[in-house]
Amino acid sequence: MTTTHPQASPAAAAQMTHREILEAMSGLLLAMFVAMVSSTIVTNALPRIVVDLHGTQTGYTWVVVATLLTMTATTPVWGKLSDQFSKKLLVQTALLIYSVGSLVAAFAPSMGVLIGARAIQGLGVGGLTALVQVVIASMVTPRERGRYSGYIGAVFALATVSGPLLGGVIVDSPLGWRGCFFAPLPIAVVAFLVLQRTLHLPVVKRPVSVDFAGAGLIVGGVSILLVWVSLAGTDFDWISVTSGLLVAGGIAVIALAVWVEARVAAEPVIPLRLFKDRTIVLATIASALVGVAMFGSTVYLSQYFQLSRGMSPTRAGLMSIAMVGGLLVSSIVIGRIITRTGLWKRYLVGGSMLVAVGFTLLATIDHATPLPVVGVYMALVGLGLGATMQNLVLAVQNNVRTADLGSASATVAFFRSLGGAMGVSALGAVLAHQVRDSLETGLAAMGVTPSASDGGGGSIPDLASLPAPVRHLYETAFGDATGHLFMVSVPFAIASLLCILFIREVPLRTTLDVEDSAAVAEPVAAQNAPRA
Repeated sequence: MTTTHPQASPAAAAQMTHREILEAMSGLLLAMFVAMVSSTIVTNALPRIVVDLHGTQTGYTWVVVATLLTMTATTPVWGKLSDQFSKKLLVQTALLIYSVGSLVAAFAPSMGVLIGARAIQGLGVGGLTALVQVVIASMVTPRERGRYSGYIGAVFALATVSGPLLGGVIVDSPLGWRGCFFAPLPIAVVAFLVLQRTLHLPVVKRPVSVDFAGAGLIVGGVSILLVWVSLAGTDFDWISVTSGLLVAGGIAVIALAVWVEARVAAEPVIPLRLFKDRTIVLATIASALVGVAMFGSTVYLSQYFQLSRGMSPTRAGLMSIAMVGGLLVSSIVIGRIITRTGLWKRYLVGGSMLVAVGFTLLATIDHATPLPVVGVYMALVGLGLGATMQNLVLAVQNNVRTADLGSASATVAFFRSLGGAMGVSALGAVLAHQVRDSLETGLAAMGVTPSASDGGGGSIPDLASLPAPVRHLYETAFGDATGHLFMVSVPFAIASLLCILFIREVPLRTTLDVEDSAAVAEPVAAQNAPRA
């Protein structure tokens, strides 16, 4: 049964002027800022939070992973819902869910409650991350989308720069780390009201069938594997009965999820038919690998600056400007170039090469590396990420029908977040093990028995309370281990580059739907041929 033709929405959106699009985007960009700043504003507060709530390195990891995991699991669900319900209502709902999670986190009395609150935040962030891309794609053609993707990149950069700085200042103020969860709430309220006033899109109604079973199985299987990666080597051995049961269980649940998506679900949360397209397959794999490298290593840079280099949260936030400045410049400049030329692959290739080079250089840092050198390496990574992240989504959106736009965009975001969750969890475990081993060896050489107060057992101590020799030992161990994390991430960055190299470039179409581009495909190709 069909009620409204799917071309109704694109036809209406195609007549929007640049000013009308910017007005509609104003609330979306505020919502995107809320989603991005929710993670960055907490980054520099995490070391203080974990010490205050008596957490461990595993707890530190799961404060990040909880948000990534629920964001990952729900991103494709939000994308599917956007193909069936009012996009504005969905964005506003995501803002409300995020706000509830923030309030719970602000009053959290323990690490367990905080991790649960961060999971609720992730539900909202997953919606905001997926829906902003979908709404913009429903208003703007792929050829013009690079121009507006630059605005998204600018907001991403602003949130990434201001978040750590604001978070550091708040943590160092009388508000303490709890203020970091209150700060984004006024912005969320403003975004909600602006969306109500400025965003007006036609609603395409059709029979609804949401694949909750597939989404639940996906998050269940991934969660089991992340629990194994996080706890193996500390709570039980890597090679043990418990490890075997967790791995087998996780793989079995994921296999069942694939079967449900392929055979049972009427409207699969991740439509497997999309993967018949080579561009979608390679871009999705590249996004997952970029997620592993980006989230898995950079999330621990704040710990590096605070715990190894003795910086305050505010100064640690200032150090992030190097990476985000590069991201800001490349995302805006390259977005405009792509809009002007319609060509995008060369910038993806160049960006992924910079990411690989930047991570290789960051793999050489330790507790004594000059900070300006670290800043240059971070800037290279930022330049590469700015040219890569949004344009992988753009390449996928260029190859799908409007009816599949939500699912396709959310699928790419899903695998990027999945890679990030796995990277944060796995590299967090690597970091904890290496720091613990270094501490035990160093303390044994001093004739000191490791304890929780000096970082033994995986806990994160209050460095100011440690004796000078033990503090220096901890700073050295953490600084050297951080470089090792980037070394582990380098193969993922290189694999992402290889995937991008094999993507076939299709010039960005100037129509909103694939079918509409058939009549103009040859003229567009002819127009772009001399510029290749």
